[in-house]
Amino acid sequence: MRFSRVGTIVLIFTTVLIGANCSYYNQIIARKNLVDGGKAYKNRKFQEAEQLFRDAISRDPNGENLEGRTAQLFLARTLHSVYIGNRSDTAKAEEAIGEYKKVLAKDIADSSSFKAVANLLENLNREDEWLKWITDRTNDEKVPPEQRAEALTSLAAKQYTCANDISDAESVKKEITKDGKPAYQFTKPANPADFEQLKQCAQRGSEIIERAVKLDANSDSIWSYKANMLIQQMRIAEMEGNNELKESLKAEAEKAKERFTELAKIKKDKADAEEAARKAKEEEANKNKK
Repeated sequence: MRFSRVGTIVLIFTTVLIGANCSYYNQIIARKNLVDGGKAYKNRKFQEAEQLFRDAISRDPNGENLEGRTAQLFLARTLHSVYIGNRSDTAKAEEAIGEYKKVLAKDIADSSSFKAVANLLENLNREDEWLKWITDRTNDEKVPPEQRAEALTSLAAKQYTCANDISDAESVKKEITKDGKPAYQFTKPANPADFEQLKQCAQRGSEIIERAVKLDANSDSIWSYKANMLIQQMRIAEMEGNNELKESLKAEAEKAKERFTELAKIKKDKADAEEAARKAKEEEANKNKK
């Protein structure tokens, strides 16, 4: 069968038009599924929400449109919520991890999805996977610096807990009276292996938090952990009888605390200003309704 040149052009145009209309139709239906799925999720009808989000994804499986990408994220959150409601349903947790990873494949800077995966891995007691997940994030230069710093802070937090569990034990941290005031005196743990672990955790934690500071020097959380790690090192110096080092570390810790306090205030003031602006906008909207 032979087609004329005009006939071929008409056929191509018609095919493109049908395809475009089909794509537009799918986008509209996906948008409706998102709205309905959102309502179902809000009402904790997770099974219904899951199906609606899956349907929206099926209309844009490659996430080319905002609707498809949003549905992917909402599906992950729905599966996550189902697992939170029933911790024995680990299959939902596994599915949620997979969906969150698909979201991150499209947008590596989606911090909430990254944190959700980390949270799920912890809940599933998959510590090795959690550690790799966080560590990979800290080393990925495609990730924004402040997010890499946040991941480093998570690693430092683990090291702080490791150190503090040893240095804060009753057998190590003893109450005394110094210059007429209550104080604490730190002595080495009875088990030499515990003391070595304390030193290793404090050292690793300090090194990690220094990397975080270099990536984001304006994070109050980072400076809080920097102060805490310096305090752990200060306790170790006291245990070893190195008073000069102890006083030096104490001075550094005080400076870190001051920086933390300063940044925390800036953060709070900003949040308060945003909340005030939101309330003012809401009040203005209510006035206009009257």
